[in-house]
Amino acid sequence: MAKTNPGRFFEDYAVGQVIPHAVPRTLSGGERALYHALYPARHALYSSDAFAAACGLGAAPLDDLIAFHTVFGKTVPDISLNAVANLGYAEGRWHRPVRPGDTLRSASEVIGLKQNSNGKSGVVWVRTRGLDQRGELVLDYVRWVMVRKRDLEAPAPETVVPRLAGVVAAGDLVLPEGLDFTGYDFTLAGEPHRMADYEIGEVIDHVDGVTVEEAEHMQATRLWQNTAKVHFDATFREDGRRLIYGGHVISLARALSFNGLANAQMIVGLNGGAHANPCFAGDTVRAWSEVLDKAETSAPGVGAIRLRLVAVKAGGVPGELRGEDGKYRPEVLLDLDYWALMPV
Repeated sequence: MAKTNPGRFFEDYAVGQVIPHAVPRTLSGGERALYHALYPARHALYSSDAFAAACGLGAAPLDDLIAFHTVFGKTVPDISLNAVANLGYAEGRWHRPVRPGDTLRSASEVIGLKQNSNGKSGVVWVRTRGLDQRGELVLDYVRWVMVRKRDLEAPAPETVVPRLAGVVAAGDLVLPEGLDFTGYDFTLAGEPHRMADYEIGEVIDHVDGVTVEEAEHMQATRLWQNTAKVHFDATFREDGRRLIYGGHVISLARALSFNGLANAQMIVGLNGGAHANPCFAGDTVRAWSEVLDKAETSAPGVGAIRLRLVAVKAGGVPGELRGEDGKYRPEVLLDLDYWALMPV
């Protein structure tokens, strides 16, 4: 019997299947240091224990996307080792902050399947839950991924496409216990803009850019234990190029958004997302955001702002997302719709 794991192929999934993922991971300040070395991350709540304490959180939690990447990375050997591409996200919520010393594990349930018309691959939808060492839910989200078939003659499964909410309702967002922005220090945070200063429909050009290097991309995939072949193995793709891990683009864009959204401190909801076009080493990533909605919360001085975060490469223009044909423009890399917490 073979001892190695070839990964699952499309015909290996069934709707209702629950897959517990291996290798729980205990996080430390090392992950924070590496995350801030890989990305120009500067949000004060995740950078300063004193700032976090003044906002009612005690010490600074780990960046929200550290939790996301860690939980996501656990799923790769079982969900997307043989992926063609990760396609999108929906219905994501962060349920509690992650702190140094917490141990995260994850499990996924298959909630949808659809074979592609070419018969060579199919789309798999999963709902993933990340749990800590106490079995408490840290975050959950849905993603869908295109996976190769092992046997092209294998019959297509019954098509099941899940109905997913277009947006997480503001009332369903989970706020960290004790969060209080009534004494928020805008000077230390880096910008004076509060939620009332932003208008729905406003587009913010984040100005700065970061050129992606092969070395940092590979360090990121190893850090989050993402073993998808398209990121590691240059022989796996016909063009001989390794795809930049989509989570790397997400974190770059989020970090770039600090310039103009420094006070959008915590991501608490993931409404949707798409990796619109591939990113490769040598591409320079820039970002812009559009304000989609604003909502009150029950926490003192805290509002929720819904943002569309768009990462683009050369040629991308702030506010331009799709062409006349309705498809993403070729320079668009990422279209991410999320909720963040901000002082009102």
